[in-house]
Amino acid sequence: MIDVCTLTDREDLKTVVRLQRQIWGFEDVDLIPLRLFVVASKIGGQVFGAFDGQQMIGFCVAIPGLKAGGKTYLHSHMLGVLPEYRNAGVGRVLKLAQREDALGRGIQLMEWTFDPLELKNAFFNMERLGTIVRRYVPNQYGTSTSPLHGGLPTDRCIAEWWMASPRANAIASGRPFERGEVEERVAIPSDIAAIRSADPQHARAIQQTAGDKFRSAFDHGLAVIGFERSEQAGTYLLGKWESA
Repeated sequence: MIDVCTLTDREDLKTVVRLQRQIWGFEDVDLIPLRLFVVASKIGGQVFGAFDGQQMIGFCVAIPGLKAGGKTYLHSHMLGVLPEYRNAGVGRVLKLAQREDALGRGIQLMEWTFDPLELKNAFFNMERLGTIVRRYVPNQYGTSTSPLHGGLPTDRCIAEWWMASPRANAIASGRPFERGEVEERVAIPSDIAAIRSADPQHARAIQQTAGDKFRSAFDHGLAVIGFERSEQAGTYLLGKWESA
């Protein structure tokens, strides 16, 4: 059984720093330092750890943010799970712990960035949590040292999780939900990970084409409202979205 708890102890937070190396292979320059986790835990953010017995196998961290007009939200900056525990539902357990804590404090919106070429993450965000996307940011973090990024620019989609919306409530409780009419699609080859490793130039062309399509759709008032998977591609479904 996987247990999730709030992390405040410095030794636990040091373990989180070490997990970053194990999960992403970051060099020191790209590691989030201990002091940020300490600060996040003290200023209204979130630091959760997932444990299998005494072993920490995953974590997530969020920091508080402020929108124009004074609306508060949480920015979920990082979530990671050890490779041997992936596909075991650990990420979803961590996200639901974030949701429960946030809603308990009256916070209805959480945002985070994700790589649109990571199709498994896209499916998780859209179909297992109920996020939407209305923004695309080229090279958000600059080129990172993680081999998982393949040397490509860190183009990112911004996931918006309206945690009290009918869509999010339905998905959290396992009920069906209405997605809405699909007006456009953005498809990414299902073998994009292999392409990124073997032919980065081709992967970059796919990234740029997808980015152009996303930005055009968002400029016309569309949002990513769902995600479909097939053997050939992962496909982002875009349509109208009424904000929560």
